[in-house]
Amino acid sequence: MKTRPGENQSSSERKELVVFDILRDSKCAECGQELRRREFLFLENERPLCLRCADLAHLVYLHRGDTALTRRARKHSGLSAVVVRFSTSRRRYERQGVLIEEAALDRAEEECHADVAERAARREQAKLRSAEQDRELTALMAQAIVKLFPGCPPDEARAIAAHTAVRGSGRVGRTSAGRALEEEALTAAVIAAIRHKHSDYDRLLMDGYSRAEARHAIREMVDHVLERWRGHPHPGGSSGA
Repeated sequence: MKTRPGENQSSSERKELVVFDILRDSKCAECGQELRRREFLFLENERPLCLRCADLAHLVYLHRGDTALTRRARKHSGLSAVVVRFSTSRRRYERQGVLIEEAALDRAEEECHADVAERAARREQAKLRSAEQDRELTALMAQAIVKLFPGCPPDEARAIAAHTAVRGSGRVGRTSAGRALEEEALTAAVIAAIRHKHSDYDRLLMDGYSRAEARHAIREMVDHVLERWRGHPHPGGSSGA
């Protein structure tokens, strides 16, 4: 018995249909319809087609944002297409949403409504777990900073750790080296804190200095604080340096 194309492929193996949210006016190569900026266009063998000629006009658009709704709607939709738009600032195509069958969207909305409380509870549990993990990382990082820099006031070590370990910040504390408490990463976090809190670095930037110029100007001051913090243990818990 013959199988239809894609019949034995999993959803992850099937090639996605892609529809473009266009930034420039175009024209359908089949019916001649004018396609204006921000309308949808499908490419077939490099030929631009309107959704009607591409047999996709019966689909409805679901904008990105609700992951659960999108996942369920695509699962229930026999035909779907990813909508992308070119980002001129990032120089790449980015997903905007999906085109799916209306019945699939209705079914997905019913399912999401039915378990909204359960999913909210799971999100809250995940949020609490993340917060606890962040507290543990910050505490370990503060201890490691004090070990590397015995002269650093404990309050300041905790503040540096809390700042550099912020989830999603892209700071050195969230890198793999930072989470592993590697000396180079922690030293970089300490140096950054010294620049901003114990030198004229910020003022120099506001005065028009480049980062390189500002860093050169304050290098001796930063080195002085580093050497002091590497020296004798701080006698108390104040944050002065």
